[in-house]
Amino acid sequence: MASKSTLSIENLERLGTARLAELLMEISQGDAATQRFLRLALAEAANPEELGPLVRKRLRELSRSQTWVDGAKQKALQQDLDSLRRTIAEKIAGHSPSDALSLLWQFLALAPSVYERCDDSHGGIGEIFAEARDDMSAIAQAAKPDASALAAQIYASLNDNGYGQYDGLIGMFSESLGAAGLDRLKSLFDARLADRSLSDWQRSTSRYALQDIADAMGDADAFAAQYDSETQTVPANAARVAERFLNAGRPEDAMTALGAARIDAGTHLTADWDRVRINTLDALGQTEEAQLARWNVFERSLAPDHLRAFLERLPDFEDQEAEDRAMAHARQFGNVHAALHFLLVWPALGQIAKLIEARWEELDGNYYELLSPAVDVLEADYPLATTLACRVLIDHTLNKAKSTRYRHAARHLSTCKRLASSLTSQASIQDHEAYVEMLRARHGRKPAFWSLVE
Repeated sequence: MASKSTLSIENLERLGTARLAELLMEISQGDAATQRFLRLALAEAANPEELGPLVRKRLRELSRSQTWVDGAKQKALQQDLDSLRRTIAEKIAGHSPSDALSLLWQFLALAPSVYERCDDSHGGIGEIFAEARDDMSAIAQAAKPDASALAAQIYASLNDNGYGQYDGLIGMFSESLGAAGLDRLKSLFDARLADRSLSDWQRSTSRYALQDIADAMGDADAFAAQYDSETQTVPANAARVAERFLNAGRPEDAMTALGAARIDAGTHLTADWDRVRINTLDALGQTEEAQLARWNVFERSLAPDHLRAFLERLPDFEDQEAEDRAMAHARQFGNVHAALHFLLVWPALGQIAKLIEARWEELDGNYYELLSPAVDVLEADYPLATTLACRVLIDHTLNKAKSTRYRHAARHLSTCKRLASSLTSQASIQDHEAYVEMLRARHGRKPAFWSLVE
C-alpha cells in the first residue's frame, strides 16, 4: 500500500483546495514560468476565450527577447514553448480553431529568434516546433480558412524558412487549400521564379515548393518540369521523377526518366534509382529483367530487401539454393564489415560464424556496434567465432587505450574465459591462458582495465 506521503493525485486531494492554493502560491513565488502556467489555468477555468490573448501576449514577449539562453534556462524555455503549444492545440483549438490556427502561425514565426539565442544541438526545441507544425493540419480542417489567404500565408512562410520550421506545409495543407488554393499557390511561386534577381537558394526554394504543389495535385509532369536536363542526370533526381510517373500509371515514361540518369562504375547513392527501376520493370511486365536487377543490386550492395524480394519470386525448391549462393557471396564480399552487417540483419548465425572464423584478421575492433551484437548472438552455439570476435574487440580497446570501453573489454575477456573449455584442440587459436599472458605483457600498465577483470 502506497504511503500517504507519496506524491499522487489521491494524496494531494486530501490536502483540500485551500491548502493546495496556498502551496501553489508559495511555489510560484519568483518562478515566472509557474506563474504563467497558473494564469493560463485560471483563465481556462474562468473563461476559455481569455486564453488566446494571454498566449498571444506571451508569444510577442518571446519574439522581442534577445537574451542568450543556456543551461537550465534553456530547459525552462523549452518547457514554456511546449506549454504554449499544448495550450493552443489542446485547449484553444477546441472552442476556436481559427484563433488556434492564427496562434500556431505566430508560434512558428518565433523559430528564427529562438534558434538565434540558444544552442539546440540536442533537438528538443526543434521537436516542439515540428509538433506545432503537425498540429496545424487537423486544426486547419476545423478552422476552414479561406484558400486564397492560406495560400498567401504558406507562400510568405516558405520564403522565410531559414530554419526549416515550415518544412512540409504544402502537403500538410493540401486538403485545406483544395484545387483553387493550390492553383493560387502555384501561380505565386511561378511568378517568383520569373524574377531573375533571385539567389540560388531562393530559386531552389521555389522549385521545391512547386514540386510539393505538383505532388499535392498529382501532376507528374509538373513535378518533372522543375528539373532541367542536367539535374535529371543525377540518379536520385531521375528516381524521384520516375516514381511520380510510375505512381501515375505511366511506367514507360518512368523508364525514360530513369534512362536520363548518368550512371557508371563509379556512381554512388543509386539505391532509390535501383528500387524505382525494379518497380518499373515489374510494372512493364519485364519480370525476368526485374529479377536479374534484384540479384545484381544484391551482389553489388548486399541489400537484404532486394535479396528477399528476389527469393520470394523464385519457384519452389529454387529459393534455398539461391539463398545458399547469396550467403556464399556475402562471406566473400570485399568489405568484411558490410558482410557482417548483412548477415546480422538477415539473420544467419552460422554464416556469421563462418565469416568471422575465416576473416577475423580483417575485422576492425572499432566497429563495436557490429562486433558486440555478433558476440551476443553467437555465444551460445559458436565458441570459436565468439572468442575471435571478443579478442578483436579487446585488442582494439587496449591497443588504442580506449578507457571508456574497458568495462566492455573486461566483459568480453570474461566471455573468452568461459568459452575456453568449449574450444576443440583443433582450433587454430592461441589458448586463453596464453592470450591473457600476452595481454598482461603488452598492457600490464593499464590498471584501470585490469581492476575490472575477474
